[in-house]
Parts: sequence; structure tokens; C-alpha cells
Amino acid sequence: MSAAAYDVPSRGRRLAGLAFGLIYLVLPAREIVTGGIPGAGVPWAWAMLLAFGISYVATALSPRTFAEQVPWTYPLLWLTTLLGVVPPLLFGGAWLGLPVFTVVLHAMILPPRPAAVSLGGMLVVVAGGGLLVGADPAAIAIYGLQAVTLGLLFMGVRRSRLLTQQLRAAEGEMARLAATEERLRIARDLHDLLGHSMSLIVLKAELAGRLAERSPQAQREIRDIEAVARKALREVRQAVTGYRRLSLPEELDSATAVLRAAGVEVRTRRSGLPLPAPLDGLLAWAVREGTTNVVRHAAARRCDLDVTYDGEQAMLVIVDDGRGAEPYEPGSGLKGLGERVRAAGGELAAGPEPAGGFGVRARVPAP
Repeated sequence: MSAAAYDVPSRGRRLAGLAFGLIYLVLPAREIVTGGIPGAGVPWAWAMLLAFGISYVATALSPRTFAEQVPWTYPLLWLTTLLGVVPPLLFGGAWLGLPVFTVVLHAMILPPRPAAVSLGGMLVVVAGGGLLVGADPAAIAIYGLQAVTLGLLFMGVRRSRLLTQQLRAAEGEMARLAATEERLRIARDLHDLLGHSMSLIVLKAELAGRLAERSPQAQREIRDIEAVARKALREVRQAVTGYRRLSLPEELDSATAVLRAAGVEVRTRRSGLPLPAPLDGLLAWAVREGTTNVVRHAAARRCDLDVTYDGEQAMLVIVDDGRGAEPYEPGSGLKGLGERVRAAGGELAAGPEPAGGFGVRARVPAP
């Protein structure tokens, strides 16, 4: 399972949690109702309070994971911050609690350093806004203390969730590697136990056929034995091939060794999240075909292999500095690879590079 699967709590759970925190918006609403806001400012106060509540909820519900935000998360966050900073500077009193809400959002969305900077900024807003409107120093101190304690608390919560997400992703990768190793062990056992025996039966059958040249019936039976043994040997090899599914790390290592043996300087780079098993196998085939193409046809001196996966799509780029002249006609290997990639919902681009050389680019969405 990919790391992206370990998301923040579901929107229903987050909304239920927000409901408890939003209860404190009753305090500035009470100031409006009880006349704490001058008559001309009442409509503006209601509008800003309502806008803050909507923006706060939308911002809190927008992230998909703690490590990755959707495009509109940060614009919503800055809008909520603005709506949380302006009212305390205008009205003071219970409105000084709005910066505390923004501190919680920043702590849950931003990395630690920006969140700490935000915490300091909100303390300045609470203290400056309170002094500007003549708020009670004790109230200013209470709101400031709430901002610090809740900010540090939710920064810790975000940190622990990120670590849990990374740990579970690592566990999934370890389980996948363990399964791959077990398949390889079974493949080796099948090959060692049955492959040798079947090869020996074939050899003995051929020898017996030569010794029984005078008996047509014996020759027929021996040929049947030989045919059955050869068929069993093919089936064992097919089973071994099925168990030994391609693995991207193994193919990258193999490609590096092959290219270096061919005198090609190699640079490999992997970034992003661990690949799901289907993408891992598909990109392993792509690496094998792409590097085979480099060795056979490119006459290259350098080859770069880049693999990235962000939880939504995987990207493989193989670029060499060899022959990439036009016209280009893909061979059967690249055609077959293109069919595999398109069957997985992706796209494959292969051809001469503008700066010289040849490039293969495969883009495949997450399964």
C-alpha cells in the first residue's frame, strides 16, 4: 500500500472534531448580540465571523495528507489567516481568540519552522490587537497562552501522524520486498529440484533411444517419455519465470551493471514514495527494454535513469547521449513496452532528444 493511502482522518471525523473547536466562535457572536460592537460595525462583524468560520472549515477539510496539500489549501489558509487577524485588531475582546484558530491550522498544515514563525506572528497579533483596543491584560495573556499551547500541541500531532504515515509506508515496502524474496526462493527451489531432474530424464531418454534402435515400439515409448519430459521442463521454466517477477530495484542494478560493462557512464536516481507492486513491475520492464535499446543501438557514452512517484503517477526517464538521428522507427521491444504502458492507462514517448541522443519517457498513473 502506498503512503498516500494513509491520509489524514476522513472528512466526517475532521468535521466532527472541528465542531467542538468552533463552539468558541459563540464568544465573539455573543459580543455582537449583546451590543459589544457599535451599531455601524454589526453587519461587518457578522460578515467577518461567518466568512472566517466557512474559510476555517474549508481549509481544515482540504488537505488529503499531511505531506501533500491540494492546490487550493494554501490560498484558503492565507484567506483564513487574514480573516483571523483583522477582526481582533478592530474589535478586541473575544475576537482575540481568532488568531488561536489560525495557529491550529498553521500547525496542522505547515512544516515546523513556518508553523513556529506563524505562532510568533499570532502572539504579536493577540498582544498588539489587545493593547490597541484596550483589552484586559489577563485576557490577552490567556489568549496568548492558548495560542502557544495549542500551536505546540498540534505541531506535535502533525509530526506524529507524518511519522506514522512514513512508518506504515516503510512496512508496506518491507512486506513487498519480503514477498519478492519468497518468490525468488520458490523459483530457485523449483529450478534446482525439478529442472535438474527433468533435464536428466531427457538425457536418459535420448540415450535409451539410441540403444533401442532395433525395437520400433521401444523407440516410440522412449520418444513419448522424452516429449513428456521436455514438456515438463518447459512448464517448470515457465513457472520459475512467473515466480520471478521483475523488480525495479533489481532491474536498476542490473541495468547499471550492463551499461557499465558496455562502457557507458550511468547515473540512476529514485525519488518520491515507494512504488506499488504493479507499477514496480511495469517500470522494471521499461528499464530493461530502455537499457537494452541503449546497449544495442545507441553507441552512447552516458545514460541517465530517473524514476519518480508522487502517489498519483510514476515517471521513468531514460536519456542517453548516443545516436538519435531521424528518421526514427520504434522496434518491436519499444512497441511492446508502449502497449504495456497504455494498457496500464499511461503513455510512452520515445525518440531522438532535441539536444542529441535518445530518450524514453514512461508516465503511468497510480493503480
